[in-house]
Amino acid sequence: MPLNMAIEVFRWKLLASTARPLSNSEAWRSYFAGIALSLITPNRIGEYPGRILYLKQKNTIRLISVSILGAFAQLIALFLYGVAGLIYYNSFFPGHWQMLVLAICCAALLLMMLLFFRFEQWIAYFEQVKWFRRIRTYGQLIRRFSFREQTAVLGMSVLRIAVYSLQLLLLLQWMEISLLSISGFFMAALYFWSVSVIPSIAFAELGVRGHVSIFLFHHLTQNTVGILAATFGLWCINLLVPALVGCILLWRVKFFR
Repeated sequence: MPLNMAIEVFRWKLLASTARPLSNSEAWRSYFAGIALSLITPNRIGEYPGRILYLKQKNTIRLISVSILGAFAQLIALFLYGVAGLIYYNSFFPGHWQMLVLAICCAALLLMMLLFFRFEQWIAYFEQVKWFRRIRTYGQLIRRFSFREQTAVLGMSVLRIAVYSLQLLLLLQWMEISLLSISGFFMAALYFWSVSVIPSIAFAELGVRGHVSIFLFHHLTQNTVGILAATFGLWCINLLVPALVGCILLWRVKFFR
């Protein structure tokens, strides 16, 4: 859990520091605040706005632009793992709908990679459409990131999901479900991709996670109780505990009053 949080805080500090100097304590506090506000938004999309609101800075446009970049990198990392998991799933549990989902996931990943690393070329086409001209400011701000910085942000996003997967496998191991293997890792990767693309709100998300985990891991074990317990434990570790800390911080700065 500390490793997972440290990676994300460091990534957020790297992004936000391009807008304004950010201390380690500010990065940690805004991270917790974002988790707290994400509980009431679909698929936790309120996490980055929560971080920005907690910082209360005048340079909000720049912070929004780097938040978009960070969220986009996280989504690409999820789809990278999703493709890997779907390839594994299709290899051992083939079917027509599995192949269709894999093809769609690969196409979406390719498109997102092109947008992420070739944003300067694509922005010119977007600006030809009247509605998309609104993103010109964001495009100009994101251009300030070098290829190396974008790769670093994406690399940390990939590493973070690897930590997620290890957390889940260790919790399953604790519940006497031995999946610390290549098969377990690919199924964990597919699990995280699945729960990210299914629309939900954080409190309802626990039920979604339970159904998805049972559907995927029942191919490897019949210990349904252990699967649900590990899923619930992971949800508490990565969401509930940080959110409680964030709520305390938001209350102390009179965010809700």
